[in-house]
Amino acid sequence: MMLTLGLFVFQLQTLPYQSLQQSLDYRWPSNSRVGQRPTYQFLGAGEDKVTLSGVLLPEITGGALSMLTLKTMAEQGKAWPLIGGDGAIYGMYVVASMTQTQSVFFADGSARRIEFSMTLTRVDESLGAMFGDLQQQANDLAGQAGEMAQKAQDMAGGLFS
Repeated sequence: MMLTLGLFVFQLQTLPYQSLQQSLDYRWPSNSRVGQRPTYQFLGAGEDKVTLSGVLLPEITGGALSMLTLKTMAEQGKAWPLIGGDGAIYGMYVVASMTQTQSVFFADGSARRIEFSMTLTRVDESLGAMFGDLQQQANDLAGQAGEMAQKAQDMAGGLFS
């Protein structure tokens, strides 16, 4: 597994990309001043885009069906979690654009070579906003586990009385 976008897994059999480019922007607007250089103010993170590109050879790798799956995901207009094969969590992304060029055709007109590029745009605020307060979630889970253990103990005690 190279990467997952939602439940779609990028791998040799589906859509193996040859390059992954991440572009991060930060917002620094300027204010002009008389007789001095402009002053800049940091407003926070800007756009975060991931571009995947590569070449599909349907006889060896994935093909049109994989591209159709991603097109269907894009048309749903939903954000999907993007997770690297190494476990890195990138955040929630939407499919912003897709391009494909088909060449070298079989006799039936299907492509032997499909060059593709797709751009994913991050839409969540931050990983903290995406996952919430992890400490609070851990405390809630521990509390729920304690309650369930108490219920199980009460049920087991009732069986032996």
